[in-house]
Amino acid sequence: MEAVLDVYQRPYDPNHPLLCLDESPKQLISEVRTPIVTAQGTTLVDYEYQREGVCDIYMVCEPLVGRRYVSVRDSHTRLDWAAVVIDVVTNHYPHATKITLVQDNLSAHQVSALYELLPPEQARALVEKLEVVFTPKHGSWLNMAEVELSVLARQCTDERVAKKSILVEKVQAWEKRRNAEQVKIVWQFTTADARIKLRHLYPTIVS
Repeated sequence: MEAVLDVYQRPYDPNHPLLCLDESPKQLISEVRTPIVTAQGTTLVDYEYQREGVCDIYMVCEPLVGRRYVSVRDSHTRLDWAAVVIDVVTNHYPHATKITLVQDNLSAHQVSALYELLPPEQARALVEKLEVVFTPKHGSWLNMAEVELSVLARQCTDERVAKKSILVEKVQAWEKRRNAEQVKIVWQFTTADARIKLRHLYPTIVS
């Protein structure tokens, strides 16, 4: 926990950006009956629906500058994670000397998966460019990408979406709008705060 919080206190460095990565499943659902719009403009949706599969939404955000990159994938595997990381690092941060990546410690988050998608020399170069910082078990709330996923859900993906292509269009429009607004995340919970408010999580010193 303190490792993550200390990273959040670093000053902004364009050559060493801070990125946070998280993912969330999205159930694709189609309507069984056509929604009805009342005279007052309220849309009434029938409680019945048809399941159309599941997609995974990957969120990578740079909270200090208000930038985020969202991608929709068919599954949530180590290769999906690797593909997202490769895209972000090579296409959006090609000139960064180092990238700090905060993420939770899921089994799919395997750096070795980069070697399954890239030649060894390219994979090694990318690995050396990354400083991976894991959130602790049961501490995913420390990942600022989770905040962005929550905003995305409220503003964009909370309604029923039947097809992946529609979901991609909606997510891309949200990403473009939010990046244009340069909405940053101001993280205020520090290591000093944690030692006071979460002192019950710290081990007892043996005298």
